Amino acid sequence: MATVPAHVFDAVDRLLSALEREHDIEISLAVARGSHAWGGASSASDYDVGFVFVPRDLRRYAHLEDPPTAIHASGDEIESGRRDAESEPQGRRDAEIDLQGWDVRTFARLLAESNDGAIDLLRSPVRYREEYDPADLAAYVERTYNPMALYHAWRGIATNNYRKYLSHHLVRSDDTLLPIVEVSADGDAYVVETDDGTTTVSADDERFSETQTKPTVKRNLLIYRAAMAARYLEATGERGDHELPALEFETFLTEQASAVFTDERIERARELLERKRAGDGDVAIGDAVGRGFAHPSSDIDPAVHARNGPERERLDRFVDDYIETTHPSFAL
Repeated sequence: MATVPAHVFDAVDRLLSALEREHDIEISLAVARGSHAWGGASSASDYDVGFVFVPRDLRRYAHLEDPPTAIHASGDEIESGRRDAESEPQGRRDAEIDLQGWDVRTFARLLAESNDGAIDLLRSPVRYREEYDPADLAAYVERTYNPMALYHAWRGIATNNYRKYLSHHLVRSDDTLLPIVEVSADGDAYVVETDDGTTTVSADDERFSETQTKPTVKRNLLIYRAAMAARYLEATGERGDHELPALEFETFLTEQASAVFTDERIERARELLERKRAGDGDVAIGDAVGRGFAHPSSDIDPAVHARNGPERERLDRFVDDYIETTHPSFAL
């Protein structure tokens, strides 16, 4: 896994402090998201930061105008605003940093829904701030998440990104996207995917135009990771344990994937990972995933794969603990 340089930790802390001042909030947990969390970063990768916040004045939760439930800002936007406010000259640009946070109540609700992004925030190995230690909560959520919800989240990531970035498609005059399944030998017709199955469109039909895709290394790898995670969760669920795939992708490929996938499939995923780390993320390579693999089944048995998920009472205790950590003088 790529190491986050010390100057990035300093820059992230400075940006978090600026967000605290701007939004009148406190942040006690901030972690790496994206490629620096799952081990796919190259030297050119941006730094994505996820965080959980609480209003400094907790009375805002009872006000008619709710406090923010989510905050999203780039490091450049924050630094630009700070310089304008303080009339400072532009300083050194440390890195491309993107920050996205949820207030503690929203974060708890997402965990109750077994949201993949919220669960991955708890699992991130890179901690920029850790006044609140998420270890116990992470262990609880990993024991109790709803596999059905995670399966469909990962399946959706794989299928939607395949449709958007890898699958050649026609655009109808009403902007409807129709993925191309097959092109006739003489190029005079397309077989395209519809909601009801497939249909054939003549190449001379002026209502349709063919668009260009972006079949890059990083798009293929995104689809691979999501499709493998969904398929792994389904397969381990069928044997009774619903083992959660490791967040760090190389660990997953080395220690878990062989229980479900062929050596060829694992090596293809590893090659994409290595190319992404080497800086080839934006290189176009075509479809390295395959339509079938990118589309895990939409129909899995809820009797096997569904459960209630984390208990709201337990998540309410997390909210209480987080508020106490963030506001030590606040006695609950």
